[in-house]
Amino acid sequence: MSLRPQLSLPPVPEDTARVAQTAFRRGNPYLLLRTRLGPIFADAEFADLYPARGQPAYAPWRLALVTLLQFREGLSDRQAADAVRARIDWKYLLGLDLADPGFDYSVLCEFRGRLLQHEAAERLLTCILDTARDQGVLKARGRQRTDSTHVLAAVRDLNRVELLAETLRAALNTVATLAPDWLRSLAPPEWYERYDRRIEDARLPETGPKREAFVLQVGADGYRLLDAMDGAGAPPLAVAAPAVAVLRRVWARHFAREWEGSPPTGDSVRLRPVQGRGPGDRIESPYDVEARFRAKSGTEWTGYMVHLTETCDPDLPRLVVHTDTTPANVHEAMRTGAIHTGLAGLDLIPSEHLVDAAYVSAEHLVAARERHGVILIGPARPKQGWQTREEGAFHVTDFAVDWERQRVRCPEGRESTSWRAYRDKASGRPFIRAGFSPAVCRVCSAKPRCTRAGSRRLSLHPRAEHEALAGARERLESDEGRRLYGQRQGIEATISQGVRRFGLRRARYRGLAKTTLQSVATAAALNLDRLAAWFALRPLAPTRTSRFKALTA
Repeated sequence: MSLRPQLSLPPVPEDTARVAQTAFRRGNPYLLLRTRLGPIFADAEFADLYPARGQPAYAPWRLALVTLLQFREGLSDRQAADAVRARIDWKYLLGLDLADPGFDYSVLCEFRGRLLQHEAAERLLTCILDTARDQGVLKARGRQRTDSTHVLAAVRDLNRVELLAETLRAALNTVATLAPDWLRSLAPPEWYERYDRRIEDARLPETGPKREAFVLQVGADGYRLLDAMDGAGAPPLAVAAPAVAVLRRVWARHFAREWEGSPPTGDSVRLRPVQGRGPGDRIESPYDVEARFRAKSGTEWTGYMVHLTETCDPDLPRLVVHTDTTPANVHEAMRTGAIHTGLAGLDLIPSEHLVDAAYVSAEHLVAARERHGVILIGPARPKQGWQTREEGAFHVTDFAVDWERQRVRCPEGRESTSWRAYRDKASGRPFIRAGFSPAVCRVCSAKPRCTRAGSRRLSLHPRAEHEALAGARERLESDEGRRLYGQRQGIEATISQGVRRFGLRRARYRGLAKTTLQSVATAAALNLDRLAAWFALRPLAPTRTSRFKALTA
């Protein structure tokens, strides 16, 4: 497919405009968007995705718009292609004639493939933001807020036994496609009975010795296939297949041989101890090797996390300006800097950024201010220790630090006697250890409120980070700071809208790249919806008040 970009996009045909305006006398969001924003996209923005030669491609500016409409209404590719042919409001927005036959639904999948191949998914959102900026409803250096939600991968949850057997089955199916004669000569007759159907549809042995024997037999079968793949006559295409690489990774994590080079039998294979499902490289499904498991706030899922950042300036629409999608086991604290870098690349860096405690640390507060001039507003995570749980105990914030003299004064007026810089072994981050004299602490009347050890020792951040934390805590303790931070809650309504109307929490596709494309397209579609509401002067829906609550009014 080749592209010959149109220098000027065609206007809405007269017959289409006449019928649409007659059908929607009370207004329609798509008609309003076309009137106020024009075509939104242009062919030139996607020209580098197409070769110079070949059959002419369907106009990519129309495919980009159809993609957003598809995500806005939760349609499949076939349903979206049918809507282009049948719906007058879609034809008006796309500038199509009434008799236009549209396109085959497979064109949408091919267009998404081009976006993924060239890593151009962000253009769907960027074009919307550029259009909003031209309309004067989006500006940089304003106020923004960020929060995240989980995204369920488009795979079934598997227990350990199912994961092992299904991984081997997926590898066998792949090899059967690439090298059927080679696999036919290798596979014993019992393999066809053991792996002829999806494992969750099979009847697994009961828990106990029979199930343990089944798992070890699966491990031996997997080693037999991998040993054959390492042999001289193995087909190169099958050896390089991704499913075989996944099999190697899963077997290395879950199985071990009694001795290297032993024949692959159930007696020579043992199951490794469970290594947990926290941060790490554990594959949860052979069909989506990038999905990860996570447990957070009582919710457990396998899949991804998506971080949404939206504007919250007064008297302007709330527009999503950035999305960030990661595997589920990547903590929010790891994405604060990446979000700021992405916003800076869009020239939409905020002056104030409202986030929850998961995104805030001393390092983040300093880096946001020094690198981007951003005031990161959110609660700092409290120190761990019994002092944080006991009323009246002395916290780190109760100690005065004299950075020039390298001394710390406790609430009772005593000064520290030691000051040492060190690096944390786990994170490598710099800290300062300040300690007090045991002789002084032992006779102090306030010792029960201060420490249960012989003397109090404090771990302090470097000066810039320590002062940034103190400033953040002081800001949120003031009435003005609490009112400002209260605006962060609005992002939860955006996430709710994305989940309920746009299917944000369920991945349509498999893999991180495709899930990222879904998140970007969902954010762009949500922006279209909000721009249409803004132009139509439709106010935000008020919070519902129950009939019982209304009795107190």
